[in-house]
Order: sequence, then structure tokens, then C-alpha cells
Amino acid sequence: MRFTVTADTGIGILKTTNQDSILVKHAVYQWEEILLAVICDGMGGLSKGELASAAVVREFARWFEEDLPCELEQPDMQVIGGKWILMLKELNTRILDYSRRYGLEGVGTTFSGILFLKDRFLIGHVGDTRIYQIGSGMTQMTTDQTFVAREVSRGTMTAEQAKKDKRRNLLLQCVGASKVVEPQIICGRVEKGAYMLCSDGFRHEITEAEMYESLNPINLMNRDAMHSNTRYLIGQVKSRGERDNISVILIKAE
Repeated sequence: MRFTVTADTGIGILKTTNQDSILVKHAVYQWEEILLAVICDGMGGLSKGELASAAVVREFARWFEEDLPCELEQPDMQVIGGKWILMLKELNTRILDYSRRYGLEGVGTTFSGILFLKDRFLIGHVGDTRIYQIGSGMTQMTTDQTFVAREVSRGTMTAEQAKKDKRRNLLLQCVGASKVVEPQIICGRVEKGAYMLCSDGFRHEITEAEMYESLNPINLMNRDAMHSNTRYLIGQVKSRGERDNISVILIKAE
């Protein structure tokens, strides 16, 4: 597979600090492209949520450069996924210890990462950042680990109610602010089309139909078109009053 990537992250229209952190790592091994993309949405307000998101991104950048090469001879996505789980649990403990040491509360981060290796992908996920697959339609691959998503799955709340509920940002778990994290791990075969990672600030004020209209792979002819269409959607989000940081990574797989 061949991958083309664009990435955007910004403060948005209100906040003074960008607590989102993003990572894109691209390499070639035996003429095969390898790609890692991560978005972490930090939380903690004055308690420096950006430190949590940056710490997780740094650890996954280190893993890509130092540990992944050892997996490439006989790659097993299930095994790598197990190692990601251990990494995220360890990061959760480290950030919790840091917060206790300095008297901070609620410092943590979401995590959504995808690794493309040969014709396979691996997804790791904690929180409510999302990963979508975009082909003939738009499919949300990750499951939001939020109060409202849980209530929708239980049938006690509709999807429309969830969008307007004041608790829509209440996370059930995040890295660094949960006693225990249980990451979602997904393995599968790469399909031609596009993949998108985004923080919740990108998706609150636009619909999936609007996303698909701009990010349909037919409209992503090259990197310039990918970047232009993403920036258009970010502009729409800002014009509708989104108050959060906004981050998007768009990947075209051919």
C-alpha cells in the first residue's frame, strides 16, 4: 500500500493552549510503507492536560523508532496490540503518579492510534477521539468511551439526545486520569480509500454527511486537495462556534 498523509491541529477560537498532540511517523521496510498516526486530546485545564497528551505521543514516537524494528521480520498485529495495551497502562500509571506528586487533578488524555504495516492495520483507542474509514461510505471504527455513548448502547438515550446532552464530554476512561484503562484494540486488513483520525473538537459542529462530502476518496486527488478539503471543514467547525481544540489526520491508502 501507498499512503498520503495530511495533518492539522490548532487552538480553535477560544482556548489559549492547544492540549491536543498529534504524531505521524512514516518509514519503508523491504519496499513496504509503514505508517503510524496518533491523536491525543489532553484534558486538565490549568492542570496542564497538554503534558499528558505530549507524554503519550513521545512514548509512541519512541516505540516506532526503537521497538517496532524488532517486530518487522515476522509482524503479528495481535502481539503488537498487546504491547500497546501494556504501554498505555504503564503511561496511565506514570501520569497518575505525576499528578499525585504535584497535587494536580484530572490530568489525562485520550488516545487514538493506527498503525499500517503491509496490508494490515492495528488500532488502539482510549476515550473519545475517533478513527473513521472512508470508502463507499463513512464508518466509525472506534467506540466512544463516554457516558452518553454507553447510554445510547443501553437504549436509555437516543443518538440525537446524546449530541445535545451536557454530559457528552464525560469520559468513562482516559490515560492518566483513570484507575484502570482497558484500551480498545482492533486489527484488520487495509482497504483502499481514506482513514481519518480526529479529536472531538472537529466533529461536534459538522455531520458525518458533511465530512463525507469533502473527504470522499474521489475528492482526494493529491495532498493539496486533502489539505484544502480538511481546512474547509475546520473553517466550518470554527464558524459554527466550536470552542475546543481541533485536530485531524487524513490518510489516503492506495
